[in-house]
Amino acid sequence: MMNVHQLLSVYRDHNCSAVYAKRLADNDNSKNQVYFGSDFQTLNMFPNLDIASASTGSYEKPIFKAKLNFKWIDQDGAVWEAPAAQIIFYPQYPEVRFSGFLKGCKHAPSELMTVREAGRWLVFGIKTDGEVLGIVVGPKHGIAKELEHEFTKEALFYDLTARLKDGSTTDTKSALLKKLKCICEKEWITSKRLLADGTLGPCNAPNCGGYTLEAELGITPNGFSEPDYLGWEIKQYSVPRLDRVDFGRITLMTPEPTGGYYVEHGVVDFLRKYGYPDRTVKDRLNFSSPHYTNKPNNKTNLRLLVDGYDEKNAKITDAYGGIVVMDNAEQIVARWDFNGLMKHWNRKHALAAYIPSCMRTDPILQYQYGHLVRLGIGTDFLRLIKAVSAGHVYYDPGIKVTDLHGSPKTKRRNQFRILTRNVTVLYKAVETVNLFQCGQ
Repeated sequence: MMNVHQLLSVYRDHNCSAVYAKRLADNDNSKNQVYFGSDFQTLNMFPNLDIASASTGSYEKPIFKAKLNFKWIDQDGAVWEAPAAQIIFYPQYPEVRFSGFLKGCKHAPSELMTVREAGRWLVFGIKTDGEVLGIVVGPKHGIAKELEHEFTKEALFYDLTARLKDGSTTDTKSALLKKLKCICEKEWITSKRLLADGTLGPCNAPNCGGYTLEAELGITPNGFSEPDYLGWEIKQYSVPRLDRVDFGRITLMTPEPTGGYYVEHGVVDFLRKYGYPDRTVKDRLNFSSPHYTNKPNNKTNLRLLVDGYDEKNAKITDAYGGIVVMDNAEQIVARWDFNGLMKHWNRKHALAAYIPSCMRTDPILQYQYGHLVRLGIGTDFLRLIKAVSAGHVYYDPGIKVTDLHGSPKTKRRNQFRILTRNVTVLYKAVETVNLFQCGQ
């Protein structure tokens, strides 16, 4: 029978970048579904094709469904597609379960996944292209016995990723810190931007601190909802001194609204109705300034709400809910549905590094990056929504239209931000690392 070492070799041959194992309880089967935990962190582990809200019947509240590109591997190494496989999120509990893994699969391991039997093991391999491969073994199999001996029962999943490369450790955290230390030791770096063709270009905009850091890391600016570097989201922010890691604010994400007047009527008409004249530029309307949950904004007279969330019990009560900007007439001005925000947040922010920077303009625009870096580890969508509801994360738009009565030109920036000192509310753990002490 195949052992764990041989199984990892199979996953390496399939270009897997991560491997997770789960010990199945007796009721983890096709009828009851497979339990994946009580929070939404599973989205960090399993790439999904999309997240959709769905109704489950008159007696149950709406749920979220995330379709997986999932395939079974049999004992001979053959791969079989499971087209109905999905992860289901039950926000009312909350609870996450794996479902549909047998339906429509020509050679599914039904003999192991339809029974009630403890001690079975389900091992997932996550490919670099987002495909998920799975193999299941019974309690008497050599893989099961080996994993049973190693497994820490407090953990829901056993992470085997570190053993993928011939048993050596794949430590993205150490690799990231090593690179950031090199950047820090360069001290002042001339402002620049990495272009799509891989060449460097000048950068003279207010946000060049982020572009310069990305250029040093080899990150090409893009709008994809994927982590920036080795699975880590990179967040640079400005400080007056490099030891002031708790200073200022950070932009967490910039998603466009998915509904409301903004989407239904377009940005120009939105600004005509809800914008205000610029003080210095003629024929220009602005829509900006922070909007906090349940507090009317002084400039726009609008308020931010979290629709479908029970703040007292910290639970999503309606999968069709979302973050909403509302006017005094109870009209929805802008809306971000939970399902779109969920996919963006968990996939992009599972691991995040917050790097402070200072700027100088004499003799030229340059940036210096701090030696104190904060690493956020272990987030999920409920933490984000709780932070919005509590006012820690707020909506801070920067939207404008110029030449309003001629050929209108718009600039859109719908951003959600947080004070740097509050980022701890978004993660299970936030670690401050002194780069000068790394490797010693």
